Amino acid sequence: MLHARMLSYLDEVARAGTIRRAAERLHVAASSINRQIIALEAELGTPLFERLPRQMRLTVAGELLIAHVRQTLRSYDVVLTQLANMKGRRTGLVRLATMGGIATSLLPAVVTWMRERHPAVKLTIQVLPRDAILAAVLAGDADLGLGYQLPPDPKLRPLARAGLRLGAVVAPDHPLAARRGVSLGDCAAYPMIIPDRSVTLGALMAEALERSAVAVDRVIETNAIELLKAAVLTGNAVTFLNEIDVQTERQRGQLVFLPLPDSQVARQELRLIQRARGTLDAAQSVLAEHLREVVLALEG
Repeated sequence: MLHARMLSYLDEVARAGTIRRAAERLHVAASSINRQIIALEAELGTPLFERLPRQMRLTVAGELLIAHVRQTLRSYDVVLTQLANMKGRRTGLVRLATMGGIATSLLPAVVTWMRERHPAVKLTIQVLPRDAILAAVLAGDADLGLGYQLPPDPKLRPLARAGLRLGAVVAPDHPLAARRGVSLGDCAAYPMIIPDRSVTLGALMAEALERSAVAVDRVIETNAIELLKAAVLTGNAVTFLNEIDVQTERQRGQLVFLPLPDSQVARQELRLIQRARGTLDAAQSVLAEHLREVVLALEG
């Protein structure tokens, strides 16, 4: 079997696209990585990378080998975790792919929980678009995926889901702030700051506005959740988010969330997934179960 260090070198060069970037990430001399790749290519009798002016690209043989390399590295991590658990100390690596809004609203408490309960488990969280979350889980680059409006796929197993209410978000001194809920028609009297269609929330809101035939005075259209929130902190503008997007600001009294009726706008589905044929090790299962409880508790 190939040496474990060589496996890591190949994997990182394939991911980074250049030997220099891989060397920086691994804190290894680029010349050392290059020598080992050249030696391996000579041993196998075939090039593993196309050496382009600004990129190292896998050849067909390289693609075949890298699939074996990554499976071997995953299996090795599982064995290390099992050995550590035999010693009574839960350790391991859990890779979670998610979206930006979820990372800033829902996951800080999850990170704190993991650090307090399982400090030896390494947790990596990567923020990706919806399609990239699916691709990462399917490819084995992420153990778990957590995102909005994730489409069903027979190769993926849903672990939990919750339908989140969408609502208008305003400043505490806004004329609508004292209400318990609003309609799109109520919001039409004020400038709207709209999430754009590149985010799942924006697509849901666009469909709702088109169905309701509400005239929209768009001041800003953006895919930046933090900008949506900041833009309504003062003044009489209205934006639209789900209830967990603004939970921190609501607790601090900075923003007010006014639910929209389900008859006007569909709920935003939050879904936790893993590969259908994949198995989670002990550390990954711990996070999966905790996230499952978190997601299910949001259903209301």
